[in-house]
Amino acid sequence: MRIGANYLGDGECEFTVWSPLLDSVTVKILTPEQQLIPLKPQSEGYWQTKVSDVYPGTLYRYVLNGQDAFADPVSQYQPEGVHGPSQIVDQQFEWTDEAWAGISLESMIFYELHVGTFTPEGSFTAIIPRLPELRELGINAIEIMPIAQFPGDTHIEASLTYRNWGYDGVYPFAVQNSYGSPAELKQLVNACHQHDIAVVLDVVYNHFGPEGNYMNQFAPYFTKTYKTPWGDAMNFDNAHSQGVRNYFIQNALYWLREFHIDALRLDAIQAIYDLGAKHFLWELAQAVHNFSQQGQTWKRHLIAESDLNNPQIIRPAELGGYGIDAQWSDDFHHALHGLLTGDRQGYYQDFGQLADLAKAYNDTFIYDWKYSPDRKRFHGISCRDRSPSQFSVCIQNHDQIGNQMKGERLSQRISFEGLKLAAGAVLLSPNLPLLFMGEEYGETAPFIYFVSHSDPDLIQAVRAGRKQEFEAFHYADDPPDPESAETFLRSKLNWQLRNNGNHKVLWDWYRQLINLRKTHPALLKQDRNFIQATSDEEKQLVVVRRWCESSELIFVMNFNSSPVTVTLPIERNAHKLLDSADTSWSGTGSETAEYLSVGQELKIKATSIVLYEGG
Repeated sequence: MRIGANYLGDGECEFTVWSPLLDSVTVKILTPEQQLIPLKPQSEGYWQTKVSDVYPGTLYRYVLNGQDAFADPVSQYQPEGVHGPSQIVDQQFEWTDEAWAGISLESMIFYELHVGTFTPEGSFTAIIPRLPELRELGINAIEIMPIAQFPGDTHIEASLTYRNWGYDGVYPFAVQNSYGSPAELKQLVNACHQHDIAVVLDVVYNHFGPEGNYMNQFAPYFTKTYKTPWGDAMNFDNAHSQGVRNYFIQNALYWLREFHIDALRLDAIQAIYDLGAKHFLWELAQAVHNFSQQGQTWKRHLIAESDLNNPQIIRPAELGGYGIDAQWSDDFHHALHGLLTGDRQGYYQDFGQLADLAKAYNDTFIYDWKYSPDRKRFHGISCRDRSPSQFSVCIQNHDQIGNQMKGERLSQRISFEGLKLAAGAVLLSPNLPLLFMGEEYGETAPFIYFVSHSDPDLIQAVRAGRKQEFEAFHYADDPPDPESAETFLRSKLNWQLRNNGNHKVLWDWYRQLINLRKTHPALLKQDRNFIQATSDEEKQLVVVRRWCESSELIFVMNFNSSPVTVTLPIERNAHKLLDSADTSWSGTGSETAEYLSVGQELKIKATSIVLYEGG
């Protein structure tokens, strides 16, 4: 059932809310004049009514059992924040993306960004002027961190009231008010499509944030059967769970239908617990698939964040899977990060061998029912029956930067040569690459965990939790204060850096790699049977060969701090396409041959990547 306050036009609005355990629900119209209109009970615990003479901008709440009044759980806008009333929204918009045909999933190059820190203004519309440069870089999909309404700190100047990564949202249908209006988000999506850029939205279906969360006043949205890192789990399989499932399915369809979103990234699906015969993710995937089939001009996608290493998530339903289109794979990141940084604390203790990275290229999952020292158990299962294009990989994302205690980016931890090597490792892989905003030019600002709450006890709890989170890493210092406005401001991009010195060189390097990825036949072949990766622990090398019917590429990555010699396993002569050590890429100077004969030795500079094409 369609839920929320749906404006029908001509001053008429239909209000629908799910409250199966309540005796009465009344909508309280607050502006321009107060009115109380009771909703009528419907089947399966829904309440509904139509109200005339109400217009977009009208504020309202629901009065439950004739007592307390709360904002709409399906609120489409919270102009006064999480504790304020809801606002009626007219979803009509003059779209100009009629010719948009979408971007195929296997060709997507993701660019993850946080609206509040991507630009000085921190708004939807401020992103639009930067789209041409993202397009020039080769980006064809921006991935927006969560934008559901989150709480704000009311004891600070208005421009800094709202500071949050987005995972503390409590109104999943309401666009974050400090980022802009629903219409302004549509302007951004419309502009992206005009620049041939898809929009992926990060949505959170595993928990609600701790402040402004009034969901339990309406219905049994939670269950005590399972626990998550945020408390009681969402109720996807207990009594009355059908209303919870419908709530989130309707949310997904809302973003796809009203905002023309191209794909949804599902946050931490390992915390979505459902032991029913039909898993919620399966039902969600079916709903999105059906939506794509019903008069839509382009296919919509679901991408799961998961640390389960379980390909069941992305297998089609006819093979016993959930039918999600793609999923994140952390193993690639952890293997590459460990080699570049030497980190071995926490979950990085599971990685650190060159063979790990080679296995990530060959098999995607390194842990495929293999013992994990960090987890102290066996973990994962093989996913070789799935295409590499169903897995998204990166060397930086919001979590992996934020998981550094001080939010340091790789640019602050490894050399410039290491940054080029990392970019090549990701963009030449057969998986779907994801860049984190600013990565492409070596942004120096950190991306630190930040929040903005108004409850002093909650603020202290967040601070204590953040400190506890890093105990396993045995850091000497305390993490930056997540509640501080300074922590937020320090995380804003220095966009002007992209035009200067090695920042510009790195940007050009990324653009060159992305262009190769989009155009070279061997890189367009995303098939496990056409990739082979090997490693040499002594020399600290990983060699990757990719080919198709018409061409062949081979690249070697040197993680050694010294130059090494190697003979590449080529069966015909080859010529060099790229070498990160070239002076044109601000390297120390390449010593590799422009043309390579079978059996010829190569001397590869320290911390570099070299790419050859056969024939």
